[in-house]
Amino acid sequence: MGIAPPLSRQVAPPPMLITAGVIASELGQPIHRVVRVLATRPWIKPAALAGRVRLFDRRAIEQVRAELTGIDRRRVPVGQGGAE
Repeated sequence: MGIAPPLSRQVAPPPMLITAGVIASELGQPIHRVVRVLATRPWIKPAALAGRVRLFDRRAIEQVRAELTGIDRRRVPVGQGGAE
């Protein structure tokens, strides 16, 4: 009776997780806008926590981009409405 050879399993690489700062950098947006979107949109959930730091997967970049685009689209340009 001998020792069986180890099973050859393919292990997936760990997911690449990013912070709000990386999302802001990739989108070319100020960090405060990205943090605000992440704080007020409960459907954009962190993939993991590292202490108090929220880490997101790559899909979050597109979700934040879509939210910021919607915010910008709803803004009224200066001089085209609003109280004066």
